[in-house]
Amino acid sequence: MTDTAAPLELLPRDLAPWRVGNTGIDYVHRFESGRPGPHVLINALTHGNEFCGMVAALHLLENNVRPRIGTLTVSFANVAAYHSFAPERPYDSRQLVHNLNRVWGAEQLDGSAHSPELARARELRPVLAAADHVLDLHSTSQDVVPFWVYPAFERNARAALAIGLPAVHLVMPRGLGSGVPLIEHGRHGQAGGSGVALVAECGQHFRTASGETAIAVTLGFLGYFGLVEAPRLPPHPPARRFELLETCMVETEAFAFVRPLVGFEVFGKGELIATDGAREIRALCDDCTVFMPTRAPIVGREGLYLTRPLAD
Repeated sequence: MTDTAAPLELLPRDLAPWRVGNTGIDYVHRFESGRPGPHVLINALTHGNEFCGMVAALHLLENNVRPRIGTLTVSFANVAAYHSFAPERPYDSRQLVHNLNRVWGAEQLDGSAHSPELARARELRPVLAAADHVLDLHSTSQDVVPFWVYPAFERNARAALAIGLPAVHLVMPRGLGSGVPLIEHGRHGQAGGSGVALVAECGQHFRTASGETAIAVTLGFLGYFGLVEAPRLPPHPPARRFELLETCMVETEAFAFVRPLVGFEVFGKGELIATDGAREIRALCDDCTVFMPTRAPIVGREGLYLTRPLAD
């Protein structure tokens, strides 16, 4: 059955020319300036059908963007899932087995389980550990405004606010609640660390604009740390910041929203948002704002994220 809901403006490109990098790990490329400075990692394709990161990474590689100071690493993460993409089922290539953005805890990385995603995470572990600062590029299934996601450390907020684009921030005070994401691996997930680690959700998976946003965010991130000349970004609206309150997992096949949601809908305290079998999912506070509601519920995966707006 063909999924006709997807606006397939942005499609995969051949990554074969970039398979062999210079690190001994496929699809990982490192460029050293020879001058002191931070080591910045730009990571694409944590999810196989989120093509905006591919666009940004190829922009860096094809245009020979090299760091003025420090070191730049560019990685394509879940290439196996990327290669499984089929236009008639565009949402199915997010992952093959595991969500590569939930397996970065020591328990999973050091455990005995096996999957293409776990194998790739173990392979990329030293790449992530070597980076001082990390930008992980993502996109959303629904067509909503771009936004940052990051652990609630002042260093992350400071960088995201300084870069400016996107203007919306989702702040995680207690982690994601459904596994350990890439940006919380090791020292990047520690309050006492010094490294910035951000996710940029750049728009809808298959919109051309998501790739354009990913390029702009990537150059802004590199510019913030001095690896490239900071780009001149167009004026952007004031920042809107939200705090993650709860990650609601899909527990039964009966999961359903009370009405269609795409994200950023606002509910009053106690208002019913979804049901999941006998479980009711209700707003936790006034102005409770929904992020990333699932477009197709799958048991064991995230159904939605409940947030509240943060005062300036």
